[in-house]
Amino acid sequence: MPAGYVALVLHGHLPFVRHPEHKDFLEERWLFEAIAECYLPMIQSFERLERDGVPFELTFSLSPPLVAMLKDPVLRARFEQHMAKIDRLVAKELARTKNDGTFGPIVRWYADHQKSLWDTWNAIHGDVVGALAAWEAMGRVELWTCGATHGFFPALLHHPRMVQAQVELAVDSHLRATGKTPRGMWLPECGFAPGVDAALTKHGIAYTALESHAIVNASPRPRYGTAAPIITPEGLACFGRDASASHQVWAAEVGYPGDPAYREFYRDVGFDNPHDDVRDFVAADGTRQNTGLKYYRVSERGSRKQPYNPWEAAERTKLHALDFVYARRAQLRRLSSRMETAPVVLAPYDAELFGHWWFEGPRWIENVFRALEPVREDVEPTTLGRYLERHPVHDVAEPEVSSWGAGGYAGVWLDPGSSWMLRHVDHACKELIDIARHHSTAGGLRERAAKQAVREVMLLLSSDWAFLIKTGGAPHYARARFEAHLARFRRLGLMLLSGHIDAQWLSDLEGRDNIFQHVSFDWAFAEI
Repeated sequence: MPAGYVALVLHGHLPFVRHPEHKDFLEERWLFEAIAECYLPMIQSFERLERDGVPFELTFSLSPPLVAMLKDPVLRARFEQHMAKIDRLVAKELARTKNDGTFGPIVRWYADHQKSLWDTWNAIHGDVVGALAAWEAMGRVELWTCGATHGFFPALLHHPRMVQAQVELAVDSHLRATGKTPRGMWLPECGFAPGVDAALTKHGIAYTALESHAIVNASPRPRYGTAAPIITPEGLACFGRDASASHQVWAAEVGYPGDPAYREFYRDVGFDNPHDDVRDFVAADGTRQNTGLKYYRVSERGSRKQPYNPWEAAERTKLHALDFVYARRAQLRRLSSRMETAPVVLAPYDAELFGHWWFEGPRWIENVFRALEPVREDVEPTTLGRYLERHPVHDVAEPEVSSWGAGGYAGVWLDPGSSWMLRHVDHACKELIDIARHHSTAGGLRERAAKQAVREVMLLLSSDWAFLIKTGGAPHYARARFEAHLARFRRLGLMLLSGHIDAQWLSDLEGRDNIFQHVSFDWAFAEI
């Protein structure tokens, strides 16, 4: 046995954004950027590791909205259209910088990189979820699910059947998408409160990851802090985020992505180049957008940026991977000397941070596994399921009520700017349970309308709307989405109450908000 373990957990999630009624929709690009900058490069890293015989294990959580979008034919076709736009822009840039000794090599590198993304996309037949499931079958990746629409569980506990619905729909959709029932679940926003664990274990979820203070402040206090999991009274294994591993990677001032060699996120040719050169990336109202072609590195603050060198940046990921592994090795040696069980360092991150905000992130993850190979006698990569198979006995304790994000105690989702949503959610949850009980076996239009009501409330419950309002990421869009799902649900409820259902409108809605095609109503009748 090694002295200890490192468990990398990447949480993959995006809000369900799908607008077939529009030819081009800005927020759909969140998905396209995630595919091109995170998921395809990550798959490429896995392929290189496997080719070179480097063992690796990590956990990937895939939220049901993300899975639904990655599987959706309309969005996959639009992703290819998005990639074709980048192809046209790269061709223009190759011609423009042909004799430019500074930026010409960077553009040629982007051209090769773009081709490699197409090659990977075509090799997996555009099925990112299927590709990750194949890596799980090989024992390299463990796939988790997440709450059905990333609903914030602590705010729903006074509607326990809605928590059950979030878990049940998530487990079912994950099984249908990957062919395997998940054993792990990422709690949306790491939100935990007593009662959440019972909902998870009821549906076969055995373990999860929580914020550091959920474990450190558990009752009774666990002996080893976040260096080992705790088992809740309901039998759920809870691992705590290691603060030092997270700080080393993503601390604002000293985290790796801020290194001067890495690509600058905020400087993009979509804003630098003339309008005609980037017209594919200009919205109808004249708003410019990111193209993904960025020619400068972080270098120094302000506008005085140095040209990006992708080869130098790739080499820098090796140094940072060695630094990370060296720190984990020293940490685990210290911990193992005073623990009766093997310590584990949980390093959880949002998956989209790697490749999107930190362009070199997937390469860094690859190099972490390369750096771990020579020191496996001291520190070994693992998934949380594999760790529990080897070390099943741990302290029993109740985690503290907690979340991650600013403050760590749900402040983001209870903020005055978005707390007005809670009363609407409360009424909708009560009404939905009544609808489910009265119309779930009605057949025909009534049953279809009841199922669509479930979809609308699930989308209403998404924690993303409050988050986007609080952070200012897309507040107008978030509010509009929340109000749209609420209005659709209310109209469905009135139709069911009156018995007069607009079949054409219902069909259009089913085609638009088409998540969870196989809606079950078991949760509505479950004993709580």
